[in-house]
Amino acid sequence: VQLQASGGGLVQAGGSLRLSCAASGGSFNGYTVAWFRQAPGKEREFVGTVYLGNKHTYYDDSVKGRFTIARDNAKNTVNLQMNSLKPEDTAVYYCGAGRPILSSISRPTAYGYWGQGTQVTVSS
Repeated sequence: VQLQASGGGLVQAGGSLRLSCAASGGSFNGYTVAWFRQAPGKEREFVGTVYLGNKHTYYDDSVKGRFTIARDNAKNTVNLQMNSLKPEDTAVYYCGAGRPILSSISRPTAYGYWGQGTQVTVSS
């Protein structure tokens, strides 16, 4: 399955963006899809996911209450709604698909498929 992330851009602090991860050449059926982000000079970090095994959503503490992940199986997309954005949210955002066990959902190595990333820049 190939992933395509879109929706990034430049926004002022406090603003909102909605990212979308679309699947091509297959579907997300049978995969957990997660969002990660990577700022310059930093490692790729977990943002959140809807875990396939129990349909629960999980978020990093830094985005809880501000970001929401929703999976649309009919459209074969996984969306990330980002509200109350902060300058520290600036990063390239990636979506990944895989079959991680629950204890591994925050590890990039648990996902075998990745999109190309979309830049999110939050100005202060």
